[in-house]
Amino acid sequence: MQTMPARENVLPVGELIISNELTTPQTTVNMVAERFFSTTNLDAMAVVEGNEPIGLVTRTKLLFALFRRFGFELYGKHPIIVIADTTPLIVPENERLDVVIDKALERTPQDIYDEIIVTTPSGAYKGLLSVKQLVIQQSNALANSVLQKEVASARAQELEKINQVKSQFLANVTHELRSPVNAIIGLAELLRMSADKGSIEQIKERLSFMISSATNLRTVITNILDLSKIEAGRMEVAQQEVDAVSLVAELAETTRILIGKKPVAVEVRAPAMALMVTTDPIKLRQVLMNLVSNAAKFTEAGMIEITLSIIGSNLVIAISDTGIGIKEEDLHKLFTAFSQIEDAKTKTHEGTGLGLTISKNLVELIGGTISITSTYGKGTTFIVSLPLCQLPSPLPLSPGGRGSMGGGALSNELRGGLYSAE
Repeated sequence: MQTMPARENVLPVGELIISNELTTPQTTVNMVAERFFSTTNLDAMAVVEGNEPIGLVTRTKLLFALFRRFGFELYGKHPIIVIADTTPLIVPENERLDVVIDKALERTPQDIYDEIIVTTPSGAYKGLLSVKQLVIQQSNALANSVLQKEVASARAQELEKINQVKSQFLANVTHELRSPVNAIIGLAELLRMSADKGSIEQIKERLSFMISSATNLRTVITNILDLSKIEAGRMEVAQQEVDAVSLVAELAETTRILIGKKPVAVEVRAPAMALMVTTDPIKLRQVLMNLVSNAAKFTEAGMIEITLSIIGSNLVIAISDTGIGIKEEDLHKLFTAFSQIEDAKTKTHEGTGLGLTISKNLVELIGGTISITSTYGKGTTFIVSLPLCQLPSPLPLSPGGRGSMGGGALSNELRGGLYSAE
């Protein structure tokens, strides 16, 4: 006797539609993006011509297209159909649930979680399906098999987690992009008013703030693009010899600028000799800049210390601060994309939660490792370890016997100890 499928599995998917959002193919990309920005729970729209669906636009893919270099300039004024997915999964409303789920999960990894378009028997657009909701619905049909039920539950939980991460990321990115954009618009208006009054000093001051806001905006967009390249495996490495001592000296000066007027000392412990490492200098500098930026951001008073040492055949760079520290239960979140310890609605520090994820990926890309130790309320230390290309070679001392880092006599043990200015 043949076993009949559970009712939930033969349920027509037309009964599970979660949205009937749509746009026309000639609607501009900018107008569609504005709808996504203004409606936080809107995840996708069908592109419909007449009554027929001819494409799909999802929030995540649209934002990534626009935030690529010159994305708004390239696509903003074009019809949405130019960048819409013109081959989405389309199913009739009477299709069985299990059949639709199988079709959805057969899609490519980048499309697997995209919404599914549902049509009437005549081919007219009816609405959209959420893959997550379909999987949850299917799990109810697997009660006769414990193993199958566990698989469905795990799949639903995974999709729920992905949905939460995506929502958190979009909330953070929207906040981080809106703040500098609003600042730039406001400052531009103030500049116009100052220009009308002929106030050169006010113009100079406001230009400085505008540049700062634009720089913050560029950092957010760069982080998004970098993560996209890393996940796509398109991040290239350009190896060359780099003097870590000189790099740390530059890093310390940048840190002092980032601190501003806060009562925070920046100290460097390094040798009076070159420490050469074969690596990608741009990526190493980006990693270290992310780390010192975090230290400067979360340290209100005390000290930030940058230390160079040799352990075995590795160059070790440690960045320590006396900032707010991190709770032990939050440490696992630090290197996860889009994760932040602070909630997007209540956080007091800016950031998308991408910097440390990118740093970890970049360090591993150039053959190194990154780790963290932290005590809540006392401070944090990040440790980057990279293979040395050769033993240190002496550098000429500057007048007065000072090394390249300045500051007095330097200990010269080559292994197993810390190089420190005394």
